[in-house]
Amino acid sequence: MSTTIDSILVEKRTFQPPQQLVDHARVSGMDAYRALCDEADQDPDAFWGRLANENIRWHKPFTKVLNSDNAPFYTWFEDGELNVSENCLDVHLENGNADKTALIFEADDGTVDKVTFRELHARVCRIANGIKSLGYKKGDRAVIYMPMSIEVIATMQACARLGVIHSVVFGGFSFRNLHSRIVDVGASLVITADYQVRGGRKIPLKDPVDQALAEEGGDIVKKVIVYERAGGDVAWTPERDLWLHELEQGQADQCDPVPVEAEHPLFILYTSGSTGKPKGVQHASGGFLLWTKVTTDWVFDAKPDDVFWCTADVGWVTGHSYITYGSMAAGLTQIVFEGVPTYPDAGRFWQMVDRHNVTVFYTAPTAIRSLIKASESDSNVHPKQYDLSSLRILGSVGEPINPEAWVWYYTNVGGERCPVIDTWWQTETGAHIVTPLPGATPLKPGSCTLPLPGINVAVLDEACKEVGAGRGGNLVITRPWPSMIRNVWGDPERFKKTYFPPEMGGAYLSGDNAQIDEDGYCWIMGRTDDVLSVSGHRLGGTEIESALVAHDRIAEAAVVGRPDDTTGEAIVAFIMLKGALPQGDEARDLAKNIRDWITSEVGPIAKPREIRFGNNLPKTRSGKIMRRLLRVIAEGNEVTQDVSTLENPDVLEQFSNAY
Repeated sequence: MSTTIDSILVEKRTFQPPQQLVDHARVSGMDAYRALCDEADQDPDAFWGRLANENIRWHKPFTKVLNSDNAPFYTWFEDGELNVSENCLDVHLENGNADKTALIFEADDGTVDKVTFRELHARVCRIANGIKSLGYKKGDRAVIYMPMSIEVIATMQACARLGVIHSVVFGGFSFRNLHSRIVDVGASLVITADYQVRGGRKIPLKDPVDQALAEEGGDIVKKVIVYERAGGDVAWTPERDLWLHELEQGQADQCDPVPVEAEHPLFILYTSGSTGKPKGVQHASGGFLLWTKVTTDWVFDAKPDDVFWCTADVGWVTGHSYITYGSMAAGLTQIVFEGVPTYPDAGRFWQMVDRHNVTVFYTAPTAIRSLIKASESDSNVHPKQYDLSSLRILGSVGEPINPEAWVWYYTNVGGERCPVIDTWWQTETGAHIVTPLPGATPLKPGSCTLPLPGINVAVLDEACKEVGAGRGGNLVITRPWPSMIRNVWGDPERFKKTYFPPEMGGAYLSGDNAQIDEDGYCWIMGRTDDVLSVSGHRLGGTEIESALVAHDRIAEAAVVGRPDDTTGEAIVAFIMLKGALPQGDEARDLAKNIRDWITSEVGPIAKPREIRFGNNLPKTRSGKIMRRLLRVIAEGNEVTQDVSTLENPDVLEQFSNAY
């Protein structure tokens, strides 16, 4: 377990929620927030049961809320049955919203396409009927490797409609990452596209699928469905591959939703671990749907006329929770964006907010920081050049937002009238855990503020004792909640060891360091393990190191993160080469070659910002790489720590040059 981190919190500014928002908020004022917390504390089963009955259409009502008999393998609403797709689509055909716009898709080139809930429902049913015609059924697994589009959301919903468990793989990952996930989850179906289009470039998706399936174990996949996004020739295996539009042809616009048990896995989403292979985080249908819908309503103060834009990709949990499921169940009109925030220029986000009258905007601190830089160098892309008056709530997700970026966001994008909702949660939590409520919570820049009603958190020291205000330690969640991770797919022992180690006394270990201040506000201080957070994406150092040492010039490698104003963390790779150390242009050329290698092996988000070469790595006499010393070097600081345990202290001098 990591050493606790203590620091003095110096941010003292507080921003009150706008009175106009408070007056009409779903949770209006701190008294309303505290009343919900009291209800949850006094009778948790009654609290969660009430929310489940009010927010979910059940095929078979549940009689038991929480079953803790086999903790930490908690189950929620286990004897109830539902269908997630029905709760996201069918309910809106019956409540007067059938012809309300569900999705506004803006392509990379600015082309806009819209679908109503009625049209989306029909599309989902046709795709589901097509998948069913291929023989797929409840419990089968499908890997989805697609661009942001109406099609990817319809495909996820179609899987949910049939009880087919999906695992979405981010389109920026390489064929090796794709292959490992296909094999681990046991997928017999892959749904992909010919290409994705980002920043004016066509990026192949079908080719990596073919490469992945050519690897050992890839023959588990029997069918590959391909969405024709960009056109052009792609390799084709006739007995296995088929076009999505051809699969849909002749299919009925109705498909009865398959009732599934509340604990039936809705999806498996892989997240990087500090050691070993990525973890398949398993989420259950009932609990995940409940908390994503309720948090959409509370945290974004969802209103019928909102235009909601979560800028995440569905390859990450944010896109599952607050594009495909929770916000869909809440009946919101949503923006779906294919491109990148800097194409054709860095005003793209603000132009889209202006054009589509976005009211709730949810993005990552990395994007905010990069757009701050862009607006400082080019006034034409500054938010003040656009009409952002439609905005009423701003959100932040993926990593802690630094106070300076928070205030810029609040001032320049929100016009000092829109609260900034800094949300802390994880792939494993399924939905928001610690976050302000826009009509209730006074805001402190840089703090995710208070736990949501029904959520209990604490900060523990190395002895697993709760620490005092302003003291750092391990952030834990002390009571189960409906959208929590159910298991690591195929590895229950890893699930227990990672998230519920015995020394935690039954609490969920988040892996984040945090502090709670004198007002009860939570401040996230960073990861306690070796997982890197780059632009809000969690990347396992072990995965990157494994790819590095597969390069024919590299004997050994260690990867660490250093703070970065734009991406949160930047990857720094320390590399022990085979043969002589390169210098000058040779070193720069080799560094470029290694970055290209990582792009092909892992994906572009894993490219090291800096590469440092040496003829060895700093190790203890027992052979352990001293990563804490490498972090000091990566941050540009002098090593002043005790190095007496190092076998080779002189090696540190070799890493002075960064490429």
